[in-house]
Amino acid sequence: MNARVAGATVYLVEVFITLNPAVNDPAGLAIRAGLQTLGFDEVENVRAGKYLRLNLRAASAAQAEERATAMCERLLANTTIEHYRVAATTNVAS
Repeated sequence: MNARVAGATVYLVEVFITLNPAVNDPAGLAIRAGLQTLGFDEVENVRAGKYLRLNLRAASAAQAEERATAMCERLLANTTIEHYRVAATTNVAS
């Protein structure tokens, strides 16, 4: 697909990537232990993940989400052990 889409809008696409529930999360365990060491004993579980913000030019929010989904499937997420979700809005402010 050509990067220039006629009549396109720039969409902010947020991508949330998390480990599947069955996958061990050493970063989450370390964060939980650190929080509990600091006195936050109410923390029972932490799952760490990745958050990405993409500014994509597309004809519609649906198309921007479709392209971001393709990016996740091909590069951004390891779909064997990770789950992702995408959400597009027209608000591209930093």
